[in-house]
Order: sequence, then C-alpha cells, then structure tokens
Amino acid sequence: MQNKLIKVDIADKVAVVTLDNPPVNAYSKEFAEELIEVFDELNDTPEVRCIVVTGRGKIFSAGADIKNRQSVGDIKGETYRHLRRTREVSNCIMECGKAVIAAVNGPALGAGMGPIVAADIILASDNAVFGLPEIDIGLMGGARHTMSLFPKSLARRMILTGYRVPAAEAYRRGIIEACVPLEDLMDEAMKIARSIASKSPKALSLAKRAINTVEHMPLRDGYRFEQNLTVEMTRHEDSKEAMRAFVEKRPAEFKDTI
Repeated sequence: MQNKLIKVDIADKVAVVTLDNPPVNAYSKEFAEELIEVFDELNDTPEVRCIVVTGRGKIFSAGADIKNRQSVGDIKGETYRHLRRTREVSNCIMECGKAVIAAVNGPALGAGMGPIVAADIILASDNAVFGLPEIDIGLMGGARHTMSLFPKSLARRMILTGYRVPAAEAYRRGIIEACVPLEDLMDEAMKIARSIASKSPKALSLAKRAINTVEHMPLRDGYRFEQNLTVEMTRHEDSKEAMRAFVEKRPAEFKDTI
C-alpha cells in the first residue's frame, strides 16, 4: 500500500484506514485511486477481519476537490474516468468482503459521504455534520446514496437546500449508531471492530455476502439465499469449532482462512 494520502494501520485483525489529504481530505484523482487500491488490498488480506475508516484531524472529508474538478473536462474522456473513479470509491467499500465501520470525525460533505453510506456501521463525533453542498457549487450527485440512508423528507431537504445534518440529529433519528465526543470516537469504533474481529472469517464473509445481496430481494428469495449460505457455513471447519466452543464454554479459536 502507498500510505501517502490514505494511511493504513493493522493490529489485532483490525485495519484502521485514515483519510489523510490535508487540509480537508478532499477528493483528488490520486486520493480516490489510492482509497480504491487500499480497500481492494485489504479485501485480499486474510489477517484483516474488520476495517475502520476515519479522517485525520477534525474533518472526515469535504468531498470533491473543486479546484481539481474544474479542469476535469479539459482532457478528452477524463469526465467519464472521473465519474467512474468517484463511483468506485463507494463501490469498493460496499462490496468489500470485510465489515467496514465509518468513524466520522467531523464534517462529511458531498462525495465525502460516499464511504459513510457504503459502510456497514456508522459512528460519529459530536462535531460531525452530514451534507450535500452540490446544489450551491454547480454540481449534482449523491441523491441515491443519501436516500438509502436518510429518511425521505430529510434526504430531500439535504439535496434541495444543502442542509447539513448534525451528528446529534442523525443519532436521534437512528441513522448512526453513536454520537460521542471526538476524543472518544475511535475507542467506541474499536470496541465494535474488535468484537467483529473475534468472529469467524468465513462467517463474516458470508454475512457480508448476505447483506450485500438480499437487501433488495423479495423476502422469500432473500431467505432462501441466506439458507443456502447457512448450508455453506456448516460445511466449514469454523462452524464445527464454534459449536465445540459453545458446548465447552470457551472462546472459539478461528484461523484466518475462508
């Protein structure tokens, strides 16, 4: 991994991914490409069972690098390459076979909300806000992702007015799992991450496959899909170890294999 604009630290089967593009973690071409590369590599790293993504300092991400964005259309084909990169930032997180926790340490705006909406679990510091400033800066985008996380009226208010939702409001509405002081954010995120990392890698992989597949399936089809995953799980050694540990009243010991 490059560890230039995106820093990665791995310990105790948890990878902490830190957006580190001062001053506001804006999305340049290099930033987006490195973020995609990081998640692709972590997805292929057996000793990592959970990923926490956060930002450096007191800003998660201010979204698009507007100065950089202005020159996108000057090179033939670059507009479409730029749009594809932006889509893949969310896709590489959403499609990751590892559980992803977003620890939102400050404002998350526009494209900066991509990793958050794509994450499995969201926590935020009490200085964080969520917003779509596109309506005020001559851009569009983010509506579909935002509508998948925020309630209808609130999402449309954000899209049409640029309203920034404070973390406390997002927590009150049940949109995020926690709203805590900034200094407590990573401790709270790591508690959940370590709990996830203690689980079977095979079970986590199948759970992520289920989450990413059944959300938009009819109930009958979705349940059948999950039952097939259950069959697959019971044939794996981790299933046998989990059952033995339960009977013997001890912690299960899983290997980093899927």
